[in-house]
Amino acid sequence: MKKLLGTLFGVAVFLSFFCTGIEVQAKAEDTILKGIYIDEIDVSGMTVAQAKAAVNAKVEARLATPITLKCVGDNEIIITPADLGMEWSNPQIVDGLTELGQAGNIIERYKFRKDLERENYVVNVAYTYDKELIKQLVEEQCLDFNVEAVDMKLARSNGEFQIIEGKQGAYIEAAAAVSTIYDYVMYQWNGKETALSLPVEIEEPKGTVEELSMVKDVLGSYSTSYSTSAAARVANVENGTRLLNGVTLYPGETFSTLELVTPFTEANGYAMAGSYLNGLVVDSLGGGICQVSTTLYNAVLFAELEVTQRSSHSMSVAYVPLSADAAIAESAGKDFCFTNSTDYPIYIEGYTTPERRVTFNIYGVETRKDGYTFNFVTEVMETISATSENIIQVADQPIGYTKVQGAHTGYKAKLIKIVYDNGLEGRRETINTSTYKMVPRTLSVGVATDNPDAYNQLQEAIATGSIDHVCNVAAALAAQAAPPAAPGGDVPAVSAEVAPEI
Repeated sequence: MKKLLGTLFGVAVFLSFFCTGIEVQAKAEDTILKGIYIDEIDVSGMTVAQAKAAVNAKVEARLATPITLKCVGDNEIIITPADLGMEWSNPQIVDGLTELGQAGNIIERYKFRKDLERENYVVNVAYTYDKELIKQLVEEQCLDFNVEAVDMKLARSNGEFQIIEGKQGAYIEAAAAVSTIYDYVMYQWNGKETALSLPVEIEEPKGTVEELSMVKDVLGSYSTSYSTSAAARVANVENGTRLLNGVTLYPGETFSTLELVTPFTEANGYAMAGSYLNGLVVDSLGGGICQVSTTLYNAVLFAELEVTQRSSHSMSVAYVPLSADAAIAESAGKDFCFTNSTDYPIYIEGYTTPERRVTFNIYGVETRKDGYTFNFVTEVMETISATSENIIQVADQPIGYTKVQGAHTGYKAKLIKIVYDNGLEGRRETINTSTYKMVPRTLSVGVATDNPDAYNQLQEAIATGSIDHVCNVAAALAAQAAPPAAPGGDVPAVSAEVAPEI
């Protein structure tokens, strides 16, 4: 009994002391106790609304704080967390702060207040960032400073090779940069103005003086003539050859003809000249460029490099045998591509001569054994002769306009490689099979006129199906419609045009 009374007395004394020393509230206060912080913000005595306003002010300041991103070289960009989509992600932390030390049982309140006397109570603000915005920022701004490596290459002048030094490349890989930025602002950044170096990869240029010095053997060579070409076609052949000349190709690299000779524009050195389109010869910028790709194709065949893409012309051409051509056409997706399948660099030399011959030489390191030779032959499997004539009426040309395109025989042919060992035939290999369409002799004739009688006469001539007859009638009708010639003047002439060389 004495022991129980003593215990009760002690509790009474404790409660008396507690109630005297501390003002105990029966309900939670509307303000935050002294010693409570949100990050470094002292929110003592604040209401919830005031505390949120204080944190919002900090967040707004943080959103505008400059962060310098160091990119390739000395290049840098300045951003802010706002650019990264930063948001305050845990605003709910403020809501319960007024209840700390002021709600719960009397012992819990007492203990919390006593702890506050020894150490501040701190809650932390959390942030989120938008990775898609970070990715967009990196791709649109940081990657612009990337520097591609410039490989060592060869140049050839006056029959001698020179080695051109390369340059080191440096680049930022987008995914790595996004991770670096995100991890830094999420877990390391203290909210103050700072600079962050993005990870930069160094790319060494290909090539060494030693391996490039080994390139001196002609692996393959081929020439074709364009001596009968008109001036515009001559310009295109010479321009295309210039654009392909001087390429150094390392082992495993692929060469795209179309990539190097395009765009087909006047600014890139091209003129209007004849080309094939839907069975007709039409003028287009770059007409004749296929003779360049064809000549290179044959040099590649003799160098025995790996051909990865090649297309024949729609109709046969005169400057190489059947199946020995390689057409390119940007609109049709036709390209001539090959890979350096040797173990050494190769050098592509292209040039034209005053006699209008185009030549391609492919230099490399000769590894083929003595006594190994080969040649190429064309085997015609099918011939389709033109047996009719085709007349096309052109509504936007006047009567008297005529243009005749000669017939094209159709073929199916294949190119065969015959390999010899010390003069003895060893094997035969089919390189390609090509199909060339038959196109009949074709007349394009103008039919525009205000004279119904002339129109009807021309239609009667067209109905005969004879190109020569239509040309004669068209010429006669044009002469009748022409105004009388002045004394000593010239009578307008109407002539049929022969399609130009492709």
